[in-house]
Amino acid sequence: MFSTLRNYLNQKSSLSDKEIAHILSHFVEKNAKRKEILIDCNAVSNHFYFIVEGAVRIFSINSEGVELSRFFAFENIFCTALPSFIDQQPTNEYLQAIEPSRLLVITRKDFYKLVDEYHDFERIYRKILEFSFINNQFRIYSYQGYTALERVRLLIKMQPQFLLRVSNKLAASYLGMSPSTLSRTKLKL
Repeated sequence: MFSTLRNYLNQKSSLSDKEIAHILSHFVEKNAKRKEILIDCNAVSNHFYFIVEGAVRIFSINSEGVELSRFFAFENIFCTALPSFIDQQPTNEYLQAIEPSRLLVITRKDFYKLVDEYHDFERIYRKILEFSFINNQFRIYSYQGYTALERVRLLIKMQPQFLLRVSNKLAASYLGMSPSTLSRTKLKL
C-alpha cells in the first residue's frame, strides 16, 4: 500500500528516498468499508487521507434531509474535510467511503510537522489547496450559468471515470440536479 504513496511523492517532488521513507513512517493503513463514515458531521477533522484504492466523498445534509455531495476523490488523491482540518472548527460535512477503500492516514499534527520539515511536502500541500480552490470555483461557476448538459459534459471532460464509478443518485447530488434529470441528460450525450 505504501508503494502507491511513495510513487506519488516521487512524481510530485524531488524528495530523497530517505526523506520519503521518513514521511511514510507517519502514515498508517486503514481499510474502509463501503458507506463507512470517516469524518462525522460536527466533528473536527484531525486526519488527512491518501486514497490508495477506492473512492470517498464529502457531503452535507440540508434541512430537508437531502444529501448534497460537494467532492469526490479517487485513487492517488489526498482528501479530508479541509476547512475543519485547517481551522480546527467542527465540520458541517461528512467524509464517507463510497467503495471499499484502502487508505493511508496521517494525523494533522504529523502532517503539519512534515509541511514545516520538507519544502517539497509543503509544495504538495500548496498544490492540494490550489486544486481545492479551483474545484470549488468550477462548482460555483457551473451552477451559475451552465445547463445540465453542459455540467455533465464538463464533468466527463474533467473526470472521465466519474459517471462510471459513482451512482446516478450521488452524481446528481454533485451536479445539482435530480437523478431523473441526470438520466435524461445522459441520453443526450
